[in-house]
Amino acid sequence: MELIDQHTKKIMEGCKERARDAGLRFENETLEYIVTNRDLLELSPKLMIPTLYDYWVHDVEVIKEKRRYELYPSNPYETVINTRPVISFYNDNNPDWLNVMIFYHVIGHIDFFQNNLYFRHTWDFDFTGQALSDKRLIARLRSEKGRWVDYLIEFARGIDNIVGYHQELSRLDRPAPTEASRRLDYYFDVFLQTEKKAKVHEYIKEIERYNEFMRTLGALGAKAFFAAVIAKYPEFEALYEKSQEKKPPKPFDLLQFFMDHSPLLNKDENLWMKSILQVVRKTSLFFQPQIRTKIMNEGWASYWHEKLFLQDDRIKGHEVDFARVNAGVTAMPRVGLNPYALGMRLFYFLEEIGDKGKYDPAFRRLSNIKEREDFDHKTGKGQDFIFNIRKTLCDYLFINNFIDQDFVTRNKLFVAGRRLNQSRGVIEYFVKSRKAEDYRAMLNAALYHPPHITIDAEKSGNGSLYLVHRFEGKGLVKDYIANTMLGIEYLWGAPVHLETSDLGEAPSAGDQPIYPFGPPVTQGGEKQKIKRWQRTLYTMEKRKLTKKVISYHSA
Repeated sequence: MELIDQHTKKIMEGCKERARDAGLRFENETLEYIVTNRDLLELSPKLMIPTLYDYWVHDVEVIKEKRRYELYPSNPYETVINTRPVISFYNDNNPDWLNVMIFYHVIGHIDFFQNNLYFRHTWDFDFTGQALSDKRLIARLRSEKGRWVDYLIEFARGIDNIVGYHQELSRLDRPAPTEASRRLDYYFDVFLQTEKKAKVHEYIKEIERYNEFMRTLGALGAKAFFAAVIAKYPEFEALYEKSQEKKPPKPFDLLQFFMDHSPLLNKDENLWMKSILQVVRKTSLFFQPQIRTKIMNEGWASYWHEKLFLQDDRIKGHEVDFARVNAGVTAMPRVGLNPYALGMRLFYFLEEIGDKGKYDPAFRRLSNIKEREDFDHKTGKGQDFIFNIRKTLCDYLFINNFIDQDFVTRNKLFVAGRRLNQSRGVIEYFVKSRKAEDYRAMLNAALYHPPHITIDAEKSGNGSLYLVHRFEGKGLVKDYIANTMLGIEYLWGAPVHLETSDLGEAPSAGDQPIYPFGPPVTQGGEKQKIKRWQRTLYTMEKRKLTKKVISYHSA
């Protein structure tokens, strides 16, 4: 692995100048490395972070990828990571015209990393430096504690997908409350509703009274309002002061909860274990936004590499070469999902919408197809529109806000189904739906969506831990429950309960089945077993897993 030569670096700097002129914003310092196929195979399991801590699973992945490469050799054009400075990796045999295209794509990624709010918690530090420090820490602990370090890493990584990512973002973006705002929040949100149990009309009247104070007295309105409150409710001040007593912050996630409250981890001889959990948690938090913005990130980079490359005078004579490579990257498959293609087309679509003012309510009220096609207010705000989308959204919001029937129809998108052709004995694909809502549902099913698991303090008793999985129409993967709960039991140091939802057969009483949700499905005159979602309690105690049904979902 080595830095690119000065000739290639000059091409990159030229791309940066043109990208800034087009409106992209990013820090100037970047590092570009030439890597071999062997380097890529060894870096991929570490998510392209050279300084990430060592772990046996990484070695297994390297061996697997080497064998796969022998069968299916392929080379990525580039890989870029969100560090300070940004680091990107390239093959050593790219011609200059291809480097121009690739550099524009990388710059699109850099702009996205450094301006999308879902990456906000990664902006203030260099992760490669932090990872190197963590790597040295784990190496030292491994030399002292041996295999227990790897056990802890494995147990922690079993639940690092449910870290409190959104809570971390909210903590960073939430403005620090002032004394006046805290007093106001307590009065309206707690005192009136909980202490005084004010009726709705009384609550609204009090809000109007506060607004009247603010209108008539300006900056002194709040002070005068609370003087009147204290005159009416002398106990308010004492209750407010008591509410402001410092309370320990609620943990964001299970890993943080263990570090704060686990009886095992908080023993003096086990305090070193907490540093392992902290490393795993920080690493997971750093990579959360990348998996949540895959379609937007790749679409944004593809949009800009196409737009800027075609305007660049350095690619004359290579237009056909570019078309061939670009088609391979951004072609829309008929079956499956290409995030480069979908994201790029959606940004082009939204730019047109912004330019024509189609987010005007007048356009939304139109039902005539011809009128909708001819609608054009010529606002010229398309670029501003997509830059704002790039800043504020993730894949879920991007898809569910902007993939409508117009977009699906224009790009001839559809949901494909599979069926067995019995006469030919083959699986065939067919067009199942061309509706936008069905296409969105297919995309949503493919998005990253970790389970939502909380701690029930009331049911956690006698030292045990009670976890509740919020059912969202999809159950946990049963193959992973036993090993994951084994790790949780070890980290907690006591029995662990997990309440979740499973698909199970309808309950029975004696030899007769009970169908609380209606009669069973029948086929061919024979009763078939039916399955229903049921609340199940898993218990891991002394490394043994048991389960029992505790209730049934309503029909």
